[in-house]
Amino acid sequence: MNKFSKAKSDGNVCTGMFVGMDLHKNYLQLAVLDGKGKVLKNSRIHNDLSKVGRFFDRIGNSSDVKVVMESSCVWYNIYEYLSEERQLDVSLSNPFKTRAIASAKIKTDKLDAVKLADLLRGGYIAKCYVPDRKIMDLRQLVRHRIVLVRMRTKLKNKIHGITLMQGVRITDTSAFSNNYVQKLKQLNDYRIDAYLRLIDSLDSEIKKVSKEIQSRAEKEDVTKLLVTIPGIGYYSALLILSEIGDISRFPDSYHLCSYAGLVPTTHSSGGITYHGAITKTGSKHLRWIMIECVYTHMRISKNSNITRFYTRLAKRKGNSKAVVAAASKLLKVVYWVMKEKREYHV
Repeated sequence: MNKFSKAKSDGNVCTGMFVGMDLHKNYLQLAVLDGKGKVLKNSRIHNDLSKVGRFFDRIGNSSDVKVVMESSCVWYNIYEYLSEERQLDVSLSNPFKTRAIASAKIKTDKLDAVKLADLLRGGYIAKCYVPDRKIMDLRQLVRHRIVLVRMRTKLKNKIHGITLMQGVRITDTSAFSNNYVQKLKQLNDYRIDAYLRLIDSLDSEIKKVSKEIQSRAEKEDVTKLLVTIPGIGYYSALLILSEIGDISRFPDSYHLCSYAGLVPTTHSSGGITYHGAITKTGSKHLRWIMIECVYTHMRISKNSNITRFYTRLAKRKGNSKAVVAAASKLLKVVYWVMKEKREYHV
């Protein structure tokens, strides 16, 4: 009988094992604790699923094992393997809220893994939402388009920088229209020509992924409802769906706005409450798309409640604060459309 099976057979003292995983690009640090908090093992293995599988083979009965790992750039394939293939109880820890590790004065991989397992044992893990495979695929698709568009924007800014440095001004046509591009090519600058070729390639890729996004959005019942909201198109609807996932995980619209980081920070002391800038926590992509959507909403729906709210607030607080507040209101509309599964109506 090894020490793992002994830990599981101590009856009333032990209720299972708790595994803390500190994830890194090339290796994983795994700490195993019993129900009393005793460290049974704390070892480093290569970041390879076969090695992970062999490690958990030694532990044994999956019903007695609970696992926690911190969210990082390498978590998803390990999480999917342990939760789906191994059928383990796996939690994904929010690194910003698991302050016991972030604020530790002495911080090593071994201590981090033990602390994660100990927090899991005590029920103090702040868990992250893990979407299912379908939502994860949608999220990767729309974020891929975001990356491509931002790459194209950087290249266009490079071209603007070159023309400004050379004192070239093309003012009789809109930026990057066909006429504008032709005039850029007439400059015979090898850098501009190279950037234009890259932009053409990115344009082609963006068109392909945009077509795929619209195709998928047209098949989703939720996105069909979301596009009835003025200012939200198929791309933004699919992005919203992919970032929110299951709307029922939010008890009300305020919690959804908080997830998007569109609520103000609050400090209350001595009976006085101060409200500051928005928290900017949670999904930065959801926050970004809602601000983009509210601009479009106000342009095409000039007499809506949200537009009138923005106009009133902008006079007192300025345009920037008013836009953020209007985006929060628009997100509340999104919440109720998704929650009640109905089209938008004024």
